[in-house]
Amino acid sequence: MDYKILIADDEPEIRNLLRLYLENENYHVIEAEDGQRALDLLRAEQPALCILDIMMPKIDGYHVLQQIRKESNIPVIILSAKDADSEKILGLNLGADDYLAKPFNPLEAVARVNSRRFYSLGTKVVQEGNLAVRDLVLNQDACTLKKGDKIIQLTSVEYRIMELLMKHPGKVFTKQQIYEHGWGEEYIVADNNIMVCISKLRAKLDDDYIQTIRGLGYRLEK
Repeated sequence: MDYKILIADDEPEIRNLLRLYLENENYHVIEAEDGQRALDLLRAEQPALCILDIMMPKIDGYHVLQQIRKESNIPVIILSAKDADSEKILGLNLGADDYLAKPFNPLEAVARVNSRRFYSLGTKVVQEGNLAVRDLVLNQDACTLKKGDKIIQLTSVEYRIMELLMKHPGKVFTKQQIYEHGWGEEYIVADNNIMVCISKLRAKLDDDYIQTIRGLGYRLEK
């Protein structure tokens, strides 16, 4: 099946340039010229990845990203002329997987797309509703986790954290991302809840599945 990519940008030159390079890599490309069109295509076409501009008509990229994260976990690469660290941090905190500032090298953009696709291949769907990474299988319908033939008992917070990590094996998640996904609350003050929860998960899994990336966060090893 084609790996479908949505390019959402109000500049035709940018879309045409990215289309040229991505199609050369055998990607299937669809385009949106504004935020509303991007959301419509995301729902209708269900692309595997989205390259998203910030400054767009009708709905800006940040609000598009917020809506995407309510509906989907597809990789999102922000492409923006706003290159300040604060803008990058905002985009990543809203759920973007990567951030590429304009002007950009189209070969770098393709490399980042390839990298996001590589991450997504680390998780395989063994049957509808299930995710598998190594010998872990997460049943999203029954909300259960198995390691081999053994059922791992999880709290609701632990389940949501494992779901996040297993959907994106190899990807580093910040403490804020983990907290907001696991507890469903805004991360305001740093505390030791995440560290304690990760320690309990490691003890239950009895292996080196969850790695600490010093100064960044945590990731699930593939």
